[in-house]
Amino acid sequence: MKKLVLAYSGGLDTSYCVKYLTHEHQYEVHAVSVNTGGFTSEEIEQNKEKALLLGASTYKNIEAKKTFYDTVVKYLIFGNVLKNNTYPLSVSAERIVQALEIIAYAKSIGATHIAHGSTGAGNDQVRFDLIFQTLAPEITIITPIRDQQLSREEEIAYLKNHGIDISWEKAKYSINQGLWGTSVGGAETLTSHQSLPEEAFPSQLTKEGSEQITLGFQKGELTSINGTSYDTVEAIEQLQEMAAPYAIGRDIHVGDTIIGIKGRVGFEAAAPMIILKAHHALEKHVLTKWQQHHKEQLGNWYGMLLHEGQYLDPVMRNIETFLTDTQQQVTGEVMVTLHPYRFSVDGIVSKHDLMNASFGSYGEMNKQWSAQDAKGFITITANQHKIYQSVNHQS
Repeated sequence: MKKLVLAYSGGLDTSYCVKYLTHEHQYEVHAVSVNTGGFTSEEIEQNKEKALLLGASTYKNIEAKKTFYDTVVKYLIFGNVLKNNTYPLSVSAERIVQALEIIAYAKSIGATHIAHGSTGAGNDQVRFDLIFQTLAPEITIITPIRDQQLSREEEIAYLKNHGIDISWEKAKYSINQGLWGTSVGGAETLTSHQSLPEEAFPSQLTKEGSEQITLGFQKGELTSINGTSYDTVEAIEQLQEMAAPYAIGRDIHVGDTIIGIKGRVGFEAAAPMIILKAHHALEKHVLTKWQQHHKEQLGNWYGMLLHEGQYLDPVMRNIETFLTDTQQQVTGEVMVTLHPYRFSVDGIVSKHDLMNASFGSYGEMNKQWSAQDAKGFITITANQHKIYQSVNHQS
């Protein structure tokens, strides 16, 4: 039998793939899920039972939260990456790591084929196939849902006809949860004018009032909350647990898909949004003007290329090197106040703070230059403007 690795989520599409590939083509299917923060231990066990019931030879779950952080999330923080100034790239970032882990596993067991359940209408097909083709061109990619253009009803009917009578009742809202945020899709996100209702979001408002917390950063990475040290992944999870009851981090992102159509998705990302804004505030205090200027441009490019599935292009390693180097002085504490549906960044404390009063206070008394120095600086700065006006606006 031909050995095949299937990227398995446990949903209808990938469940259909297991039965179809084993029954119709007699593949030896090895179902693999990659946990980037979205699966509980109970869900992993349920996935295993379902995959084996459907005919998979084996099921494996790969724990990849730490890998996800080290290879992607860390740089999204360093770059303050928000797609279209809105979305923290929750799902697209996960797919890259999932693809990398799955292809590595396929190669490790000598698989000749690899499959995923993507349709032909979304971004994930591009992200998966780009990684698979680049890292293992010798492995054949199979995509039954995309190739057969199957409807949900056709998949369910096929499974029932082959003795798999599992409830596939579609939830009103599709939820994709991970370490770096949760996407929310529904009928409203298929329109351009409707907002998602309160009940669409997995975290509901259960806290009132306000609460101030202190986030500690070491070289750009969140390493403590309220004085308690955490591993970087644990810090994100702990902050999410603290902020989610305030229903913070909700929004709807409108963007351009890789295949050229507009897409709209809701999301909930309390910890990512707080971390990104707190980190950015700290950077504004400790980095120079030109460091910030170039970081903003490269961070934006990094997010765009990641979203487009271009993770393996060497320019990504170049940008990561630059972003990492900029974080040498991004150490300090950031005070944040949590409120229902929002948060505020209140201030920072850092030994690297460039708002050093000994050099003068903005709009107040200067201490390091004279009035004559200031007038001379302004005169020289105005030179190019005077020359341009003189040459181009002669009467």
